[in-house]
This record gives sequence, structure tokens and C-alpha cells, in this order.
Amino acid sequence: MQHLGKENHSSVSEFLLLGFSSESQVRTTLFIFFLLLYLFTLLGNGLIITLIYLDSRLHTPMYFFLSVLSLVDMSYVTTTVPQMLVNMIRPRRPISWGACVAQMFIFLVLGIAECVLYAIMAYDRYVAICFPLHYSLLMSRLVCIKMVTVCWSISVTGALIYTVFTMRLPYCGPYKINHFFCEVPAVLKLACADTFLNDRLDFILGFILLLVPLSLILASYVCIFTSILRIRSIQGRLKCFSTCASHITVVTMFYGPAMIMYMRPSSWYDPERDKKLALFYNVVSAFLNPIIYSLRNKDVKGAFLKVLGDRGTAH
Repeated sequence: MQHLGKENHSSVSEFLLLGFSSESQVRTTLFIFFLLLYLFTLLGNGLIITLIYLDSRLHTPMYFFLSVLSLVDMSYVTTTVPQMLVNMIRPRRPISWGACVAQMFIFLVLGIAECVLYAIMAYDRYVAICFPLHYSLLMSRLVCIKMVTVCWSISVTGALIYTVFTMRLPYCGPYKINHFFCEVPAVLKLACADTFLNDRLDFILGFILLLVPLSLILASYVCIFTSILRIRSIQGRLKCFSTCASHITVVTMFYGPAMIMYMRPSSWYDPERDKKLALFYNVVSAFLNPIIYSLRNKDVKGAFLKVLGDRGTAH
């Protein structure tokens, strides 16, 4: 029998992830659905990375950032979905304390990287539309690499702060996490100590890592739309709107649920709602990203047809 009193985290050897429904039939249906979703996510994002690598016309800053986003998305879903699928086959399977910490940290690194990447991609579109003559200078290869390096530095720092402040708390048994992976809000619910400091820290980090990039994105698009309205040709306007529409769709899908999850008071905690929100910004957005970017983008579609054409003539 597990000790229910206060314990130091060093005595916690494992957690139990409760996951989704306990009904066998529901679990089987969810398993098939999420397995297909996961495979299509890997296929779609993998295809985008391959097309950008193969087609020299896509060797531009916009597609460089898109390939990084696809790589992040593939890693992001791989951090949570395989374990979720295993738990559906073997329910109530424990996760060790070390594995839980590692999963939390990696998930946060990739999630924060995605937040910052969306802001970088918005800035890229802003420069391309508002300063087309200076674009190659302002978005040189070196600048792009520096931006991605800063993105990863922010991600690792933010994830480290979140993880250390969460896992330093004492935890009480039974160590049941009502979630499908080790996410900060769900793990904090098991803490024996007062989590007031964590709540304040989560809000401050949420403000810096979610609201600041989102504000930069919104500012970029205000400037972009102002520039678009000055374009005299209707075809030119539509082309610019089309380029930005895909980005705005992705940003809305990701930031909305993430802000509800990480910036709300702990009293608003609802495990069932939180699982759905986490699915949205973790699994669904990663699945939809390649569809939105490829279906709304004739360059990517052109590269795909070119690769198919080259393979066809090779045979």
C-alpha cells in the first residue's frame, strides 16, 4: 500500500498515467484512431521536409522555417503519442520518475520551440511583404540560422525552469496522473506542498513564452494587412492573403488551447477538458500543419508533382 502522507520527491519511483477511457472497446477505437493520426502526422511532416530538401526552389527562409516546424512537430507527437498508444493496450502502466521528468522536459522544449517558431515565421512574412527589396539582406542564411539558434535557447531555458520548479515539490501517493502524459498542470495536482509559487511562475512564463510571441505575430499581421491593402492588383492582394491565411489558421489552433492550459488559475483545473486541449495543441495541430501548408501553397504542391513527375520519367 502506498504511503499517502507527505514524501520527498526522491522517494517517488514511478507515476501511474490514467490516460483515456477505461472501457476496452473505447480504448481499441481510440488506439486505431490515434495510431492512424500519428502515422499520417509523421508521413505529412516527413514529406514536407523531403520536398523542401529536394526542390531547390524551396530553399528560401520561409521553407527553411517550415522544415524546422515539421521536424519539431514530428518530435512533438513522438514525445507523447507512442506512450499513449502503449497505455491503451496495457492500461494503468506506470512511468518511472526519471521518464516522467524527461517526457515533461522534452515536451516543453518542443512546445516552446513551436511558439517561438510561429513568431519567427510571422516576422519572415512581414519582411517579405513589407520590405521585399531588403528581404534577401534582412533574412540572409546566417540571420535564419541565428534565429533558429535563439529559438532553441529560449526553449531549453523555459523548459528547464518549468521542469525544475515542478519536480522539486514533494508528491503524495497514490501517484496517479489523470492525463495521457506527464504535463505540468496534471503533475502539479499531486503535489503535497502549496503550489502558489508554481501558479505565479507558470503565469509569468506563459506571458513571456505565449503572449509575447503571439503579440509579435499579431503586430506583424497588422503591418502585413496594411501593406496588402496598398497593393493595387486584386490578384496580388489575394496571393498575399493566401500566404498569410495558412499561418493565421495554424497560430489560432495552437495558441488558443495552450494559453487556456498554461495561463489559467489552478482552481480551473479540469482533467477531462485538459486532455482534450493537450490533444489539440500537441496532436491535432501537428497533423494539420502539413495539410494546411501544402493544400494552400502552390509551391509545395508544385514540388510534390515535380518529384512524382521525375520518378515517373525515371521508370
